[in-house]
Amino acid sequence: QVQLVESGGGSVQAGGSVRLSCAASGSIFNMGTMNWYRQAPEKQRVLVASITTSGSTNYVDSVKGRFTISRDNAKNTMFLQMNSLKPEDTAVYYCNAESVRTYSNYVFNLWGQGAQVTVST
Repeated sequence: QVQLVESGGGSVQAGGSVRLSCAASGSIFNMGTMNWYRQAPEKQRVLVASITTSGSTNYVDSVKGRFTISRDNAKNTMFLQMNSLKPEDTAVYYCNAESVRTYSNYVFNLWGQGAQVTVST
């Protein structure tokens, strides 16, 4: 069974940094585009950053210059380095894989369990 497991969330003061990791487990051959989403209390889940298999990245305007998405294809792992954090970055962060090719089939739209990031003033 393929799954995504997140780690690295926590509480930090404004201006601080947090690094999230998302590790895929299972018999994985490769993974397609991967994303980080976040969901603040009583708000919808929104896309924060994306990275293709080849490493091309995109960010929502509010995190450009502060967040960096990266991935290690050999280890089936994705990261989100978050610097200069603001209270408005407080949310549950979810990793997402749009497609995962295993040695027997494909899995689409796979989600991690979420990691809480809380930024205080």
